[in-house]
Amino acid sequence: MTPEKTLELLQLGEGTQVEFKSSLKAAESIGKNTCSFLNSSGGYIVCGIADNGDVVGVDVSDTQLLLFEKTLHEKLSPSSLVSVQRQELNGRQIIVIEVPQGSDVPYSFNNVFYVRNGETTQVADSEVIRDMVLASNIEPIRWERRHSTVDPETELDIDEIRRTVSDTQRVGRARFKDSSDVIRTLEDLSVAHYGRMTNAGDVLFTKNPAMRLPQIRLRAFCYNSNKAGDKFADMKSFEGPAMTMFEQAYTFIVRNTPTISRFIKGNPKRQDSPLYPEAAVREALINAFAHRDYSSASGGIAIHVFPRRMEIWNSGGLPAGVTSESLGRGQLSVLRNPDIAHVLYLRGLMEKAGRGSVLVVQECEKSGLPVPKWQSDDKLGVTLTFFAGEVTPGKLPGKLPGKSPGKFCG
Repeated sequence: MTPEKTLELLQLGEGTQVEFKSSLKAAESIGKNTCSFLNSSGGYIVCGIADNGDVVGVDVSDTQLLLFEKTLHEKLSPSSLVSVQRQELNGRQIIVIEVPQGSDVPYSFNNVFYVRNGETTQVADSEVIRDMVLASNIEPIRWERRHSTVDPETELDIDEIRRTVSDTQRVGRARFKDSSDVIRTLEDLSVAHYGRMTNAGDVLFTKNPAMRLPQIRLRAFCYNSNKAGDKFADMKSFEGPAMTMFEQAYTFIVRNTPTISRFIKGNPKRQDSPLYPEAAVREALINAFAHRDYSSASGGIAIHVFPRRMEIWNSGGLPAGVTSESLGRGQLSVLRNPDIAHVLYLRGLMEKAGRGSVLVVQECEKSGLPVPKWQSDDKLGVTLTFFAGEVTPGKLPGKLPGKSPGKFCG
């Protein structure tokens, strides 16, 4: 969430989706609020703000903030992508907690269920809990949570699971009961239940999910002109665990786009950098993996690299309440695949719920590129287009380890 959005919340004051806390010390109260937002339509908790909306700030170290975030996630059940972000406002540090609308209600905090009643959080009574359970049973089970036919004994990618454990421990957002037990670790990540893998676990942690789910494959094309044609300068189809495909896709983009020379305002030295900012491209790719529609047999992710633009497409339209215009401004995250997104978040690959699109825009603006554009269609999917703008050609990237240098299309 941007500081501008935070200021808007302060002006609106506390309400159904906004809660102010003067400090981060009331961890139990913050956890209850978080749980109540998950059980309703989501919301924001802003710490370092007095009840009257004055910015009082918080004094909390990175270690203390990390411990708070870790404890919050451990006490929430089931797991959910709740992000904790440090911001500076009026010269003071504040903490913004973004809570999406939960996809697996009812949620509990420390084994107690909470709901939002106007501007207050209260314990849910048995009737409310029953209604939430009944309502969730009416909804069809999400595709990512359905059981996969994969055989955990033979098809798991153990190295990918180890990398995930290592990343998660490094970031410090979760704790495993027994990281040496593969199935228990996958259950801690909410991608396995009763010893069986879910579709989300299949996508993330099996050797070749495309054997069962051909729509998992990622296609990448590089064109010699600014129009798609029959001839390609480079074309690849990738398969494997999601994060393996993610890295392969990023390598493809690097291989097929040049480094360029820019003169950044206030800096007299020439800056050589990738045509499209690394952070923006990686964020756009992660968003495609997190938000695409995996259930469609004709779905997928595709990358199209042209001389003057690049398109990243994923199947599935934008979730309800999200528009192409609102993406660049940032908003409360609406998750199509919360289990997959949660694993990416724990690994440090998704830093802020609802912030990815804002980062893409900001990085392009800092590099002097035009603002990227999103186009969405419920049937055709979502396409994010990067534009090259006016740049001075630099040089092609050198040979990447284990890769051929390829050539820039154009």
